[in-house]
Amino acid sequence: MPEYLRKRFGGKRIQVYLSVLSLMLYIFTKISADIFSGAIFINLALGLNLYLAIFLLLAITALYTITGGLAAVIYTDTLQTAIMLVGSFILTGFAFYEVGGYESFMTRYMTAIPSVTSYGNITIKEECYTPRPDSFHIFRNPLTGDLPWPGLIFGLSILALWYWCTDQVIVQRCLSAKNMSHVKAGCIMCGYLKLLPMFLMVMPGMISRILYTDRVACTVPSECESYCNTKVGCSNIAYPTLVVKLMPNGLRGLMLSVMLASLMSSLTSIFNSASTLFTMDIYTKIRKGASEKELMVAGRLFILVLIGISIAWVPIVQSAQSGQLFDYIQSITSYLGPPIAAVFLLAIFCKRVNEQGAFWGLIIGFLIGVSRMIAEFAYGTGSCMEPSNCPKIICGVHYLYFAIILFSISIIIILVVSLLTKPIPDVHLYRLCWSLRNSKEERIDLDEEEEDTQEAPEETIEIDTEVSEEKRGCCKRTYDMFCGLDQQKGPKLTKEEEKALKMKLTDTSEKPLWRTIVNINGIILLAVAVFCHAYFA
Repeated sequence: MPEYLRKRFGGKRIQVYLSVLSLMLYIFTKISADIFSGAIFINLALGLNLYLAIFLLLAITALYTITGGLAAVIYTDTLQTAIMLVGSFILTGFAFYEVGGYESFMTRYMTAIPSVTSYGNITIKEECYTPRPDSFHIFRNPLTGDLPWPGLIFGLSILALWYWCTDQVIVQRCLSAKNMSHVKAGCIMCGYLKLLPMFLMVMPGMISRILYTDRVACTVPSECESYCNTKVGCSNIAYPTLVVKLMPNGLRGLMLSVMLASLMSSLTSIFNSASTLFTMDIYTKIRKGASEKELMVAGRLFILVLIGISIAWVPIVQSAQSGQLFDYIQSITSYLGPPIAAVFLLAIFCKRVNEQGAFWGLIIGFLIGVSRMIAEFAYGTGSCMEPSNCPKIICGVHYLYFAIILFSISIIIILVVSLLTKPIPDVHLYRLCWSLRNSKEERIDLDEEEEDTQEAPEETIEIDTEVSEEKRGCCKRTYDMFCGLDQQKGPKLTKEEEKALKMKLTDTSEKPLWRTIVNINGIILLAVAVFCHAYFA
């Protein structure tokens, strides 16, 4: 994704900035949140210390990520998806059976109130421990709702544009597909699967509150700390508690593997993408003549650094947003993601946008977003019992509304600066923006000359560092295999063969039959999603 922006706008600064920001987001949201949630489950299931659980989770994950690369990630993701679905369906069946069916579930949830609601001379406010009246509605009050409906429709759509359409972790799957029909089919398949968490995760979590109210819905700080080692609330342990308490021994083991498979699947994807971003967009700028071997080793070592920083961030994740992990993830992405979404959207659909506009839109948007994020961490997000002291003018705007405002500001800055500066000629934009997507003209990359000068030393290094298989010892071969350096080099392609291969890799044409099938499925998926939103409105 940073490479696309480099081709679209030229220069290095946007590519490097986006890579660094993406790595920051991986630390603040993806890695630390995944590590924390995985450790919670291991802690509840096996009784291990939280940080020992984190170490075990990362050791297993890093082993096959570092040794296997993207291919191992994709294969394990596919296998683990099947395990996750089977285990989740079984747990959902047990949960609804235990609670007495859907109607009983809706009735009993609204009366799931913890028995301890005071400590010392302090009585906790009723709204802090009573289920919300709109608990079974997706569209909630625009002013008092925890997820206000305008923020849900527009704010989350902006975050979804950043995450699903421009994030390297997600998009690299599409880039590895055989053709455009495979890309569409994969996205639509994921869309169908994405409908399931409402029924396989959210509702079982709500049932957990019914069955284990004092544990999951605790409000007294001392009670919460005894259950989940944090004073602000224990809603994060709802699903793991249901697994540990409700499932029989054999199925509990299956669900343990399901939960860990889910988390490791996510972590492996992030580690692989982070390694790619670091080596290709940052390390190559520092070491322009780096060999393939050096890049592979640097990528592996960077994963270890990333893990260390993410572990240090876990305590903040544990207490942020009243202990609500979902709210924490969405709030951080609301502060940092909208400028990225704005740049990609305009880069594709507005060819008048240039490098200066995109860069200043990203920078100013980042400064605004990070100011809100720092203020929130400095004052604390607070909880229902102990509200934050953060000034209303800074933290009073809901994070989803903030995402809408930040996105709008970024769009305006990008357009204004672009219109006041020189446009990019069409010869540099063929097949890089929507209006020129079908052009057959030859494109001249904005940084073509720079690319040519960088490629020359790499070829020399490759020749110098080639070592025959016979000369390598056993330890050397094992080391190379671990670092992914044992692949044999193929025969050198001629210029004609390279051109033919490039045409094949960039071909976006589709067979009419499969194009029709995937397009129809896309419409069906959209209709099902609209129905679900309307039914639970």
